[in-house]
Amino acid sequence: MEFRLLQYFLAIAREETILKAAESLHVTQPTLSRQMKELEDHLQKQLFIRGNRKITLTEEGILLRQRAEEIVSLVEKTESEIMLFDETLSGEVCIGSGETLGIEIICKAIQRVQEDYPRIQFHLFSGNEQDVTDRLEKGLIDFGLIIEPANIYKYNHLSLPYQDLWGIYIKKEHPLAEKRSVRLEELLEYPFIIETPGCDNDILHLLESCKKKPKTSYSFRDDTLIMAFVKSGLGVTISQELVMKAFANDVESRPLEPGRSRIIGLAFARTMNSVVTKILVEYFQQNMEVACGGRRPDAPKGQRVGRLVSGARNSKAREIS
Repeated sequence: MEFRLLQYFLAIAREETILKAAESLHVTQPTLSRQMKELEDHLQKQLFIRGNRKITLTEEGILLRQRAEEIVSLVEKTESEIMLFDETLSGEVCIGSGETLGIEIICKAIQRVQEDYPRIQFHLFSGNEQDVTDRLEKGLIDFGLIIEPANIYKYNHLSLPYQDLWGIYIKKEHPLAEKRSVRLEELLEYPFIIETPGCDNDILHLLESCKKKPKTSYSFRDDTLIMAFVKSGLGVTISQELVMKAFANDVESRPLEPGRSRIIGLAFARTMNSVVTKILVEYFQQNMEVACGGRRPDAPKGQRVGRLVSGARNSKAREIS
């Protein structure tokens, strides 16, 4: 299958008409139609449902679009790295992350890198732990902030000096605001607001550990909407420290009892062939050790953070000196 055909296919999926896709590709409509007919014949599958006004994709077409987008993204990224490689270090770096306090260390490291290497460009992909690990394993991102319940020890990674702490969020006049800490069972006595399934699987895993089922009242994708409803007294929710910092003036937060946290690690591709990637690892290591004097604040003396750890089988890991 030619790479050009994938680009043609994606243009039709995006524009939803042969005419608009042909115009965007600067080819004739008959040529594009013929190429897509050859693609369907080659795959022996119908990819399009041709309606009167627009073209939609079949189930096979939807699968091909997903894979084609991944292939095109990877090819374009590779071409960019090769074309920009010269004596002045340059290139593109893709980082995937969910909502985690660990992004603060990454941002500081990026700032230092850009001061020394202004031609390096960064792209940030936001998603849950499944989205990030999927893209990391397919080579679509260079680094991923991996958060439990994902198994960080599957990957080459740097240990981060923080853990995300979970807390509850309630309106300021809520009865639970009188407590210093709140058990999950107590929180679930009230209408619960949750992120749309798939947005933050970590909360779903946390709720599954509790025998009491939440009385889910609302489901949103956006933290701003969730906190607006919490502020109005329409429900309660659970989130982690990064969200707490953003909405500290609008709602009350209390720690969970017993305390709940999740481990964070910066994972990267096993090959690390890119010179840019290797330099970034060094910057991330330096920034992490500066952040807490070379060890996690709550760790015993001698336990280092920002150390490169190689992924190993059976979820074991070894530190690389």
